[in-house]
Amino acid sequence: MPTTNPPAGPSAGLAEALGAPDPSVRLRAALAAGSSPGPGLLEVLVRRCAAEPDPFVRDMLTWSLTRLPADETLPRLRRELGSPVPRARAQALHTLSKLGDARAWAWVSGDLLRDPDDDVARTAWRTAVALAPDGERAGLAAALASQLGRGGRDVRLSLSRALVALGDAVAPALAGAAAGPDPEAAAHARATEALARDPEAGFDAALADARRLAALGPERAAAAAAGQGAGS
Repeated sequence: MPTTNPPAGPSAGLAEALGAPDPSVRLRAALAAGSSPGPGLLEVLVRRCAAEPDPFVRDMLTWSLTRLPADETLPRLRRELGSPVPRARAQALHTLSKLGDARAWAWVSGDLLRDPDDDVARTAWRTAVALAPDGERAGLAAALASQLGRGGRDVRLSLSRALVALGDAVAPALAGAAAGPDPEAAAHARATEALARDPEAGFDAALADARRLAALGPERAAAAAAGQGAGS
């Protein structure tokens, strides 16, 4: 008797559509997966997150993953956090932030905050802030403050926003960094303090002012800062 191959399941068809050259086809496929969530979709969605170049499609993939049972999705995303592919780690972190499940806090509050890839680290900062329990916020602030001075303008702004989002818990960590020996970290800490005081303040101007103060040295910077406060 002739042999026949078994019919491909829905995940096989989805994988094919998610790999289509046209991003609009991939977007529709991701939307369809989230609109009709079912068994067998988790693996293909997670795998596609690591390869998808279009940010709109990645967001739709994340939405589709949030439609699946969390008890199945969380362990698979935890595995993805250890992927050698930076995009896979970043997208897993982003999806965990959208799920908002407290069980993921311990997975995102360690080495990922210092990930060598800037995009992964930025996503880890945002995710950790979103998931941090109240009793862990001061510790998270200290961990984030260890990254002050890292990267270019966009990376530093992301870190400052994450720190500011921690509220009062961040004050001791910023004060320590502002008085520390690293001039770039000190300037970044001062700029973050300015951003916390006035969220509408321009980050670039605040960073430039903070660098000027840091260049004066600790004693002269303190005197200059006091003079600015008296004149305000």
